[in-house]
Amino acid sequence: MVLWLVVLWIVTAIEPLFPRDWLLENLLVFTWCVVLVFSYRRFQFSNRSYFLFTVFLSLHMAGAHYTYAETPFGFWMQDLLGFERNHYDRLVHFSFGLLLAYPMREILLRKSGINTAWSYFIAVNCIAAFSAVYEMLEMIAAMVVSPELGAAYLGTQGDEWDAQKDGFLAFIGAVIAMLATRQRVRRDATVN
Repeated sequence: MVLWLVVLWIVTAIEPLFPRDWLLENLLVFTWCVVLVFSYRRFQFSNRSYFLFTVFLSLHMAGAHYTYAETPFGFWMQDLLGFERNHYDRLVHFSFGLLLAYPMREILLRKSGINTAWSYFIAVNCIAAFSAVYEMLEMIAAMVVSPELGAAYLGTQGDEWDAQKDGFLAFIGAVIAMLATRQRVRRDATVN
């Protein structure tokens, strides 16, 4: 998975649509990879969680290469489903909840001593909170680091409710992930 991410990062670094935006977008990737590497000795996630991180970071790197509003897969979805805008950014926000709620629950179960039943609810709430904080940090970064790239970086595409819709999709993705996880846990309990 590390090799895949390194190769994908190199490929997406070649002639990105907006090089400065690519660098700004990849701050998340750099930060998260550093956190995962340096925390590995103290907290090893399951292989499933590392796979989910890899999928999410891959989606993010593709979006950073083109900018979320210009991603070809988003245009394909737009044409196929008759959307008025490129929804790749919405797909990634939904994926944030869908793919990262499971690792969040894993942290909660192993480090906080939380009751298993509550772990689903708290994981969803953590994802919703992180999504809201990310939207605020994204806005601040756009204003401070590069105001002229603000529209490309934020990818609102003229939607004044973009941040709220992104957060809601992350929440829905997390709910789906936790419902699926709960179903798998129940199934595994009856098999054993």
